[in-house]
Order: sequence, then C-alpha cells, then structure tokens
Amino acid sequence: MTSAPDAVLEVRDLTKSYGSFRALKGVDLHVSRGEVHGFLGPNGAGKSTTIRVLLGLLKADGGTARLLGGDPWRDVVELHRRLAYVPGDVSLWPTMTGGEAIDLLGSLRGGLDETRRGELLERFELDPTKRGRQYSKGNRQKVAIVAALASDVELLVLDEPTSGLDPLMENVFQDVVAEARERGTTVLLSSHILAEVEALADRLSIIRDGRIVQTGTLAQMRGQVRTTVRATLERRPDGRALAVLSDVHLDGVHLTASIEADRVGEAMAALTPCGIAALTVAPPSLEDLFLRMYDAGAQR
Repeated sequence: MTSAPDAVLEVRDLTKSYGSFRALKGVDLHVSRGEVHGFLGPNGAGKSTTIRVLLGLLKADGGTARLLGGDPWRDVVELHRRLAYVPGDVSLWPTMTGGEAIDLLGSLRGGLDETRRGELLERFELDPTKRGRQYSKGNRQKVAIVAALASDVELLVLDEPTSGLDPLMENVFQDVVAEARERGTTVLLSSHILAEVEALADRLSIIRDGRIVQTGTLAQMRGQVRTTVRATLERRPDGRALAVLSDVHLDGVHLTASIEADRVGEAMAALTPCGIAALTVAPPSLEDLFLRMYDAGAQR
C-alpha cells in the first residue's frame, strides 16, 4: 500500500476476528501529520482492537496498515521508538518510583526532554518519588502521560488517557496536548470524554460495529445535523413564520425548534416580525452528533 505523503497513519479495509466474532469489518482510517485525530465509538465498537493492531499487539486478518511509513506488525520495535502510547488503565512496576518509570519509558524512545519532564511533573502535581504501588489510578495515568509527553516522539496514541483524572487535571492534559500539536506531534486520541475530543481534535472518525461510519471536521459533521433555536417572542408566530422551522415546540411565546445550519438566517428573518426578546442559536455539540449518529445506525 502506498501512503499519502502527509499520512502518519493509514489503514485500509482492516479486518480482525476473534473466533466467530468479527471485531473489525473493513476499517479505513487516515491521520495526517501534525493533526489531533479523535477516534470515537462506544465499548465494543472496535476502537481498542484497531489501536492494538496499530501498536503491533495484534495481527490483522486482512487489509493493510501503515504507521510512520512502516508496518505495525513487522517493524514494531523500530516504530515504538518513534511513538508513545498511553492506555486507559496504566500498570506500573510496584517497587519502582514514578520518576524511575518515566525515565525508563523515556529511554526506550531515545530519552526525554528533561526541562519538559520537570514542567510536566509540576503541572500535573505528580510526586515522582512515590513507588508504583502507592499511586492512585489517576496518578498512574499521570506517570504514563508525563513519560509520553516528555518524549520527542512523532506520534502519540492516547486511548482513554485521562481515565481517573479530576477535571482540573483534564484541563492540564488538554493544554499539554495542544502544545504537543504546536510542536508538530501527531495525536490519535480515543476518549469517552466528548468535550475533550471536541476541544482538541482537528478531525474525527466515528467507529460503529467494526466500521468507520463518519470522518471529517467537527464543522463538517455539524453541517449534517440541525441547529437548535430557542427564542422568546413578543407575539406568537403564525404558520408562515413556523414553516421554515422543524421540530417546533411552542409554550406561549417561548419557542424551541431546529433548522439546517445554512438556513439560520432565513429562520431569523421569519421570526423577526414576531419581536425577538431573547434568542439562543446552538449548533449541535459533539455529544449530540455522536448520539444521533448512533441512534440512526441502530434504526437501520
């Protein structure tokens, strides 16, 4: 398979079965250099299986995969010097300190940026002198995050990386990933925290039942789903004003409705004669998009 010039990760028609269960049914995934790519789907959709194939932990049954120009299965040792992986449930050596674990993981990737290591320890409020068995789940995640982000790698593979972190630390995580992108690092981010993906991702891929069902920017995906309009009017609108709207609900002069994103101006023009006392126009959140796509898939 010939990869696109800017592709850090490219998967075509990837298949994988566990006995009679088909976990991947022809996955296509493209991640460009320097982007943060969100990878979304519920448990059992195929996210973790795809990631394990890309990390060389599983061998695919069919299809092709290229990672940093190499084959994830054949070139696993070389590729792991150029990438860092943070799983959703980190296990540490019980008697090794967090600092020693960070340095060991860094040495496998050719060393760490010591200045960045110190800054990350401070920002994540992590005590590196404690031993692995003394850390909470959240602090074990911090060890892996610091080790990954202090390394000068080309690709970060993050699979539920903030599992166990409190909201303050999630904000720190978002900041440091954004900084990594500014340095030119490519990021594949799988997360159940949709606000996290919404804040960070340049593009998204949604996997359902072993197949990628949607790929694009958040703006492109929002264009396929209606925008919500909420208005308080001075006069109850007539039928002509409501004709441009969908899913209309009227409670006196309080209106809730939806409309295609490119027709918002038309809706405002229709409602203006009714006197707009208050107005909210809300594009769909990533959570809205995700749930609607899955609902649509379940109904087919």
